[in-house]
Amino acid sequence: MSQNRGDEMEYVADDNEMAEVEDDEYFRGRVPDDSDSGSSDYEDVDERYSVVDGIRDSTVRDARQGKDIQGIPWERLSISRDKYRKTRVEQYKNYENIQHSGELSEKECKPTNKGGMYYDFWRNSRSVKSTIFHFQLRNLVWSTSKHDVYLLSHYSIVHWSSINNKKSLVLNVSGHVAPSEKHPGSLLEGFTQTQISTLAVRDKLMIAGGFQGELICKYLDRPGVSFCSRTTHDDNAITNAVEIYDNPSGAVHFMASNNDSGVRDFDVERFQLSKHFRFPWPVNHTSLSPDGKLVVVVGDNPEGLVVDSQTGKTVTPLCGHLDYSFASAWHPHGYIFATGNQDKTCRVWDVRNMSKSVAVLKGNLGAIRSIRFTSDGQFMAMAEPADFVHVYDAKQGFEKEQEIDFFGEISGMSFSPDTESLFIGVWDRTYGSLLQYNRRRNYTYLLHNL
Repeated sequence: MSQNRGDEMEYVADDNEMAEVEDDEYFRGRVPDDSDSGSSDYEDVDERYSVVDGIRDSTVRDARQGKDIQGIPWERLSISRDKYRKTRVEQYKNYENIQHSGELSEKECKPTNKGGMYYDFWRNSRSVKSTIFHFQLRNLVWSTSKHDVYLLSHYSIVHWSSINNKKSLVLNVSGHVAPSEKHPGSLLEGFTQTQISTLAVRDKLMIAGGFQGELICKYLDRPGVSFCSRTTHDDNAITNAVEIYDNPSGAVHFMASNNDSGVRDFDVERFQLSKHFRFPWPVNHTSLSPDGKLVVVVGDNPEGLVVDSQTGKTVTPLCGHLDYSFASAWHPHGYIFATGNQDKTCRVWDVRNMSKSVAVLKGNLGAIRSIRFTSDGQFMAMAEPADFVHVYDAKQGFEKEQEIDFFGEISGMSFSPDTESLFIGVWDRTYGSLLQYNRRRNYTYLLHNL
């Protein structure tokens, strides 16, 4: 992947932010307080909200009353939402390492029905600001329950509770971070001013990767940091992705993908390196199959790889993408997996026949930088760099989707383990926030009992 040069971050901040439309004096203006428009229909909705930059949180009540979920006062602007959306799609600058990859990929894309409604908007929390430090890496939001979310906010990793709508500090990396436990290979001197590039949280374990190959491991139910390591001292050594998983033996491991072309596997019990695989190009993302036998490896090469998890040897190449890939994920049943690419597509593959992908799904604006499946295998979500998250019905062959439409760069997304919630981090100077969608349930059985 590209190194994090200043001009690339400027490209994100200046070319693709909502600030583009601030020619209207009201765009940063205060949204009127709508508390007097309450209805008994919504008495079960938590009314606590915050006000940031003059704009308050949006709730399901606001959405049902036809208000913008991000609090954008379109009625006061010189441009309508529809017109701005059209302009944004036309003018958004998708980053490509291989020219015209997005245009050339269109001919293979599978048409989908956009009439799906699987997750309903619940809340837009503006008091928790999501942050991105590298424009290509968007795995910075993780949910451990339908009420608990962890994300990067400036130079801190924070916890957000959707029960009381409050955030709390988990780890501040702007200063000095050092381990409080002793493990072989751990850097006892720690790190100073770490720039977080990627994040993974599962159960009570959090692992953060940094721009200089840093790995910081912390148990959320323990004080201090358990382990600090610098995986490599190469000049371009960004930790691009981390995956926490259960080894077939039952031990907890994590796999780190690095720009030095290495994939490293660590045993969490002792925080010891157990495997180190090397590839011909920088590795941007890896995903381990549910049975622990195969690893999908994607990076700075149009072709990805499926490799043996024990030896790192190639089982089969993945041919079809036209640019570099930054996302991958396995369906929980273990046969299907997906890869996301800067050619604006997500390809779905079946391990029983990997000669070609079984579906090619198209984004609207740009690269597919994050992919998640629900734990029950019903849905798959793919996130573009900004504005769109697509939720597909995986059980129906990815033929129908829900298109979640908002404005702002996407720092990450995460389904809750019970599938009940979908959280999306939005990075924008004015409208940065955390979006929460809740799974739509049809409790038709209740009607029969009335």
